[in-house]
Amino acid sequence: MVSLDYILVPAGLFVLGIYHIWLLITVLHNPIRTVIGLNAYTREQWVFSLMTDPLKNGVLIVQTLRNNIMASTLLSTAAITLCSVIVVFVSSESSSNSTVSVHLAYSYTPTLLSIKYLCIMICFLVAFLCNMQSTRYCAHVSFLGTVPTWKNKTGFIEYVAATLNRGYYFWALGLRAFYLSVPLFLWIFGPIPMFLSCCVMSVMLYFLDTTSSFAQIIHTQLFKEDEARTNDVESISQPLNNSEHENFQLRDPLLTRSG
Repeated sequence: MVSLDYILVPAGLFVLGIYHIWLLITVLHNPIRTVIGLNAYTREQWVFSLMTDPLKNGVLIVQTLRNNIMASTLLSTAAITLCSVIVVFVSSESSSNSTVSVHLAYSYTPTLLSIKYLCIMICFLVAFLCNMQSTRYCAHVSFLGTVPTWKNKTGFIEYVAATLNRGYYFWALGLRAFYLSVPLFLWIFGPIPMFLSCCVMSVMLYFLDTTSSFAQIIHTQLFKEDEARTNDVESISQPLNNSEHENFQLRDPLLTRSG
C-alpha cells in the first residue's frame, strides 16, 4: 500500500496541477470563457457605476464590502481553527501512541502520517493567509470607494477596481486551498481515495469555472456596449477639460499678469 503512495498521490496532484495551469492560461488569454474573468469585469463595472456618485452610493459600497469582509473573516477563522485541531490531534496521538489512526491509515508509518497531517495543515494555513489578504484589500477599497471623484477621471477608478479584483483573487486562492485539503484529507484513508477525489474534483471544478456559450454571447454584447459608452464619455470629457483649462487661465491673476 505504501508503494501506491509514490504513484497515485503524485498522479492526483498532477491532474489538479494541469487543470489549474489550463485555468490560469484561459483566464489570462480568454477571460470571458471563465467565471473568474467575467466576475472580474463585472466588479470593475460595479466600481465604475457606483463611484460616479460616491456621496449617494457610498453606503451601498461599504455594506457590500462589509459582507465580503465578514465572509473572508469566517473562512480565515475556520482555517486557523482547523490548523489548531490538527496540531492538538497530532500531539495527542504521539503522546498516547494510539493505534486508531494507524488502523484507519492502513498501517502507515508515523513519519508518513506526519507528512499527511503537515500537508493538510499547510493548505489551511495558505487558506488563512489568502483570506486575510482578501480582507485587507476589501477594507482598503471601502475607504477608496467613498472618495469623491468624477466619471472622466478613470485612472483612480481603475486603481480601485484593480484593488478590489486583487482582493477577490486572494479569496479564490483561499477557496482553492480549501478544495485541495479534501483530497489530502482522504489521503489518510489511502492513496486510491485521494487519486479518485482529485479526478472527480477536477471535473467538478471545470463545470464550476467555465461559462456557457449563452453567457459568453450576453457578456460580449455588454462589453461592446460599455466600450462604446466609455469612448463617448472620453470624447465628451476632452473638450470639457480643454474649456475648463482655458477658463482657469483667464481667471488666474498670476497667469494674466505673466502674460
